[in-house]
Amino acid sequence: MKSIIPSDNIQQMIYIIRGQKVMLDEDLAQLYEVPTKVLIQAIKRNRARFPQDFMFQLNNEEARQMRSQFVTASKRNIRFKPYAFTEHGVTMLSSVLRSQKAIQINILIVRAFARLREMVNMNRALAKRLAAIERRLTGHEVDISKIYKIISEWPGTKEITGFKAIEIPKQPE
Repeated sequence: MKSIIPSDNIQQMIYIIRGQKVMLDEDLAQLYEVPTKVLIQAIKRNRARFPQDFMFQLNNEEARQMRSQFVTASKRNIRFKPYAFTEHGVTMLSSVLRSQKAIQINILIVRAFARLREMVNMNRALAKRLAAIERRLTGHEVDISKIYKIISEWPGTKEITGFKAIEIPKQPE
């Protein structure tokens, strides 16, 4: 299936609210090419399909913060608090919105959520590897300091521009 909307655009519509990755009703309506009001009406007619862990309405403070993140106030309807849909809620939308367009967009959105999950997992793995390298390097610092101390205590060492060097006696000819 050829992508209708670039997946990067969809990923930019995924926000973290209440510690969950979510998409807002207006963005979803835009993707599905339906008015936000129509999307919300369809959800309200099928409320049992959208438990709290699939969809929730932003509180006043969350709505205010979301509005302040956008340059133009006209992008978001300031009279209503937006609904936020988790990945499961977005998946459930396919059972409420039955158009061919809704199916295609839903597939793209689920793939975008999956890509974000992969990126988070890659970042975690990278962070673990960096921590392991840092622990090893810290261990090397300690070892080098010990070696430096032992060498500096050997008889016949002298300072040479900040470094200690070992004097090697000349061999008899």
